Amino acid sequence: MRIAGVLGTAALLCAALLGTGTAHADGGQIETSYQNPVTALPPVSQPATPHCTVTAMQNDFGNTISSPAWNGTVTPPADCPGPWNKVVLNWSGSVQGRQYDRLAGVWIGGAEVLRTSTPEPTQAGISWSLEKDVSAFIPLLRTPQPIAVSLGNVVNSTYTGVYHMKLTLTYYQADRHYPAAHTADAVLPLSASTTDAGWTYLNPGQSSSKTVTLPRNLTGVQMELYARGGGCDEQWFTSVPDDLAAKYPNYLCGGGPYREVQVSVDGRPAGLAQPYPVVYSGGIVPTLWRPIPAVDQFVTQAYGIDLTPFAGLLVDGKPHTLTVTPYGAADGWIVDSTLFLTTDHHATQTSGALTKDTLSLSPAVTTTETAGAGDTTDVSVSAQRDWTTSGYLDTSAGRIRTTVEQHARYLNTDAVSAAGQRQVMSQQESGATTVTTGREHGPTTATKHEWSYPITVDSDVPLYTDGNNYSLAATVHQVRVLTDSVRHGDSPWRQTDFTNDSVHSTAVLARTNGVVTAADGTASEHWLGTTDTGACYDHTIHAAHGYVTSDQIGFCD
Repeated sequence: MRIAGVLGTAALLCAALLGTGTAHADGGQIETSYQNPVTALPPVSQPATPHCTVTAMQNDFGNTISSPAWNGTVTPPADCPGPWNKVVLNWSGSVQGRQYDRLAGVWIGGAEVLRTSTPEPTQAGISWSLEKDVSAFIPLLRTPQPIAVSLGNVVNSTYTGVYHMKLTLTYYQADRHYPAAHTADAVLPLSASTTDAGWTYLNPGQSSSKTVTLPRNLTGVQMELYARGGGCDEQWFTSVPDDLAAKYPNYLCGGGPYREVQVSVDGRPAGLAQPYPVVYSGGIVPTLWRPIPAVDQFVTQAYGIDLTPFAGLLVDGKPHTLTVTPYGAADGWIVDSTLFLTTDHHATQTSGALTKDTLSLSPAVTTTETAGAGDTTDVSVSAQRDWTTSGYLDTSAGRIRTTVEQHARYLNTDAVSAAGQRQVMSQQESGATTVTTGREHGPTTATKHEWSYPITVDSDVPLYTDGNNYSLAATVHQVRVLTDSVRHGDSPWRQTDFTNDSVHSTAVLARTNGVVTAADGTASEHWLGTTDTGACYDHTIHAAHGYVTSDQIGFCD
């Protein structure tokens, strides 16, 4: 993945090499092509109601790296006027030749509705598609809206791949069996533009701020947040302390591996998210991800931040500033966010206060470096977060109090050897956010979102001279576990949603004087969890040498 510019050797390695296991680039089979990308994710369900599909964009993205985003207008179909049970976005494309992976985004009415990245092609060409339920954006989709699509690409004598992309929206009518989707009352983008790419590129130490005036009768404020690193921070989880990176600048990225994405309201700490360790299709060793992409590679999941405890401060009719900061960033990050607002339908004004905020924007991060066997340096980086925000709102239904509690843990261990050419890294991010709401004299309702993002990476770079002479080997195991639960009063927690998505890949890639001398990989993905209808889904895919060898959908209780 390349955002812009030319990376140095260390940054190139951080963006295109890494892994866990004992793969070796020793020649053997040379993979010359691979099949179209395939994932184990469950399909988006299709309600059995009348529906209409609108082509929102069809465009070829050639040499677009410095061009404005493609833009147009998306209008709800007259034959499906709503209300809608669901609106589904489909993103499909094809590309052939030689090309890097590219970051892409879609904005409707200024709100980012899709963040994704592209696969790297073969000379013969590949095609792929993905779907995403965008029903949360129905408050915007009811009327004609500007649409912008960004896919910064480079086409020249070396990188010849043009991305031929199509974007559709399918609107499913609601009926008594499939009721209208429950959404926020208003969607307020905090993006940089409504007709161009809305994300903001931040250098280390920078923040993105947006000043807005919110409705005076708020009852809830939810933020949806996107954040991805670029350059050396594409694989931020393999970065090492600056002193170690300075010893081996040709292979290591500095800044250490700890990152968090912080949110503040008028300068006051308001929430944070642990970022998922995303790997692009050209990251680490490109043959790792052919044909099974890494977790989060194609359908990036946004992070949810509940800002309702601050609503009492935001209903005064005055401008307020919301700020996003990628803490610990050692290279560029691309961020964007959207607010989903609920309001009091029986009052024009609510009032309230923030009563508790224990969140600090300065996390306590512990880093140790010790000498291991031979020339190995063992690095350990740990942190934990425990904080609470709480506030109340006086509404037409009485006083409602909202409390957000988060407990998060972080540990990264990295054994660096062979003058920086070998890394064996293991990282664990995990935590839970609990949101409790209740009236002054009544039962409470609590929702809990738990996450776990383990990743292990074992990378070996026995040779790296330049882009035409190198030898790479890596194994990567990455997982994303998400669990949502609800509790009413003192009743036990009841699980409402669960996903466990794991990908394991091993690969090699080598060139000598520009000629490929090794290129091969094996991979598997197992997705287990609940679908968007609440059904259980169990899907396992195995692949070798660029092609699927088994594809099984299992039975689960």
